[in-house]
Amino acid sequence: MALAMQEQELRLGVNIDHVATLRNARGGSDPDLVRAALLAQGAGADGITIHLREDRRHIRDADLGAVMRAIRIPLNLEMAATEEMRRIALAHRPHAICLVPERREERTTEGGLEVAGDAARLRDYIAPLRDAGARVSLFIAPDEAQVEAAAHVGAQVVELHVGAYSEHCAANAAERRDAELRRLFSAAALGKELGLEIHAGHGLNFENVGPIAAIPEILELNIGHFLIGEAVFVGLEAAIREMRRQMNLARL
Repeated sequence: MALAMQEQELRLGVNIDHVATLRNARGGSDPDLVRAALLAQGAGADGITIHLREDRRHIRDADLGAVMRAIRIPLNLEMAATEEMRRIALAHRPHAICLVPERREERTTEGGLEVAGDAARLRDYIAPLRDAGARVSLFIAPDEAQVEAAAHVGAQVVELHVGAYSEHCAANAAERRDAELRRLFSAAALGKELGLEIHAGHGLNFENVGPIAAIPEILELNIGHFLIGEAVFVGLEAAIREMRRQMNLARL
């Protein structure tokens, strides 16, 4: 998200989808999604991210407006590139829109958006969103062809999918981790050269965030599942403050 900050200050977007997952597991309104957004804002989050999935498995339509009305920081709406989702986005006009691939059978977003092979459709899809004032981001693999295609179709931002890096960290697969990290460095450098703002996310935690946060071209990390899980043990504010501390340490 484009916030008025110095270029090298790393921002934190907090994804609160899984607060809604907990709420929906039993029905009703607890835990309250708006309360989570306000707690994240108070703890130092620079933005709030929610993913309105086609099957509404966590975030619901009413949540979008409720969160936007409550917070003072930007909202980043993740969504599939469908006509239904574009209508919703144009009706609410969030600060940022991140287009992501989506399959109903997946538990979480499993890969990056195929931009290079769908460039003509995505160019036409993005144009009205940009015209409405949204910052349009594409969630992509750290692949040079995808980065170049993202710039070509008119995205202002790319969010690099760091899931493979995170998995290699968890498996203690040092060679694969380092190879993926090199891909991320290269993709970030190329994206900046092409005029894109660079974000990253997926699977980041206290232990693996440092090397990603240290990539100088990356201006924002979007983190959700780990922070909501950690909040079970230490509280949401404490989890966010510690993540911010780890990110800041990586930029020293």
